[in-house]
Amino acid sequence: MLSPLVKGALLLLLAEACFAGIGAIVKFTSATASEAQVVFFRNFFALLLMLPFLYKHGFSLLKTKRWYLHLSRALTGIISMYCFFYVLARLPLAQGMLVLLLSPFIVPLIARFWLKERPSRLTLFGILLGFVGVVLALPANYGSAEAILLVGLLSAVLVAITKTTIRYMSDTEPAVRIVFYFSLLTAVLSAIPVPFYWQPLNSDVWLAFIGMGVLAAIGQLAMTRAYAVAPASDIGMWTYSSVIFAGFFGYLFWQEPVTMAWFAGVLVIFYAGYITTRQRLL
Repeated sequence: MLSPLVKGALLLLLAEACFAGIGAIVKFTSATASEAQVVFFRNFFALLLMLPFLYKHGFSLLKTKRWYLHLSRALTGIISMYCFFYVLARLPLAQGMLVLLLSPFIVPLIARFWLKERPSRLTLFGILLGFVGVVLALPANYGSAEAILLVGLLSAVLVAITKTTIRYMSDTEPAVRIVFYFSLLTAVLSAIPVPFYWQPLNSDVWLAFIGMGVLAAIGQLAMTRAYAVAPASDIGMWTYSSVIFAGFFGYLFWQEPVTMAWFAGVLVIFYAGYITTRQRLL
């Protein structure tokens, strides 16, 4: 039987594969659709896929005394989406996803002061090693895109807050309720600017939006469950796996080059995640 740590890590790997797929779809649709449309339809189709859970559980699924946490998570989540999609539309996929890898560095810090989860020295070493890997993997000319990278950093901070919020409320809120409220609230909030930024969409973009909703629902469920079964400070490093999937998608669909520096950085990042997880299995 899998330990909670291994189970959480595997669920997070699935979630990150889905999120990298969303990143690829965002990059594909950004040439046709506005950012407001991309954000809205990502949340709208994810909400549609969550409706069967509401039917199964009934309106008891909506009963919560921690609505403020659901709203807070939705607000930080939707702002991070706008930031993230802005970055993806302007950078190669692997590079854009790489910016978000800063979030695992921030998760243990937030968890330390908010959740009182004290990371071990080996976890801190893994975080430092992961940071080295991110710097190594960044392309040599990234300095010309400081503004874009700052937007990506803001997105990473908001993602870290969102993930820690999941951990904080998972003691009373089941994963399905957390994801449903996130899908509902983000769909409602992101619908507001759509009429002002509407652009005609072709059939390929509509199909891409549906696929994005499927991946979003699966990814949110997997991520929420992952942070419910294992501490955020111990499995957050596996968020790095998204860059592997992003590199593969970027090369497959846009022939974006995978440099040796990028590959070396990814190896360092994965080793950092390995030693962080390994210490808990000994």
